[in-house]
Amino acid sequence: MDILDSIILGIVEGLTEFLPVSSTGHLILVSKLLGIDQTDAHKAFEVAIQSGAILAVVFLYREKLTHSIELWKRLIIGFIPTGILGFLLYKYIKELFNPYTVSIMLILGGVIFIIVELFYKKREHQVDDVLKIPYHKAFFIGLFQSLAMIPGTSRSGATIIGGLLLGLDRKTAAEFSFLLAVPTMFAATGYDILKNHHHFQPEQWITLFTGFVTAFIFAVIAIKLFLSFVSRYNFIPFGIYRIIIGVIFLMFVL
Repeated sequence: MDILDSIILGIVEGLTEFLPVSSTGHLILVSKLLGIDQTDAHKAFEVAIQSGAILAVVFLYREKLTHSIELWKRLIIGFIPTGILGFLLYKYIKELFNPYTVSIMLILGGVIFIIVELFYKKREHQVDDVLKIPYHKAFFIGLFQSLAMIPGTSRSGATIIGGLLLGLDRKTAAEFSFLLAVPTMFAATGYDILKNHHHFQPEQWITLFTGFVTAFIFAVIAIKLFLSFVSRYNFIPFGIYRIIIGVIFLMFVL
């Protein structure tokens, strides 16, 4: 993998990490198109550059993250299910990182998004601020997030669907998904780098840093655009997109 590859993958990661389309899935699929094998080092690279995108959340929500204990209580409660399951199932999850799993989960998630939106009733969604999310709902959203350990599911997609089903409005569900990524992805990234740092050669740290910075820049752009979108529209376009991408890869790439 060269610098250009790392820039392309950084752009893909930054644009898709917070959209309900599976950033990990897109990284796996784009890597296949670029002819990059899913080696242990490359899987570690894909996880590591996600921290660049997560840093974008810290940057944009730095006031809330540094001044609200109540927010952190909800984030920690939401992180617990994924933290426990991720630690216990780590070696099994890695075996699922392949284009076939991604394609199937993209399609399945797209169908679920469309169904959820068809039954969405705005008046039933009363939680309009992340600080108003009850603790038990934060925990159940965390359970939904744990489903995203399957590549192609989408961490943001799973948490947003969970939020909608539990009474959050679209914007609040999206924001809590962003914020919940901070403890979740930093823990996942840190653990993965600790386990796989020996796979990186000195020259590969340059491509890793390039992907990290690129992911950060494009994640900032994506978060702002996404919040503007969900404030006016629903998630059905993302459901349709997931189905189309999943079908295309099943038919022409695999």
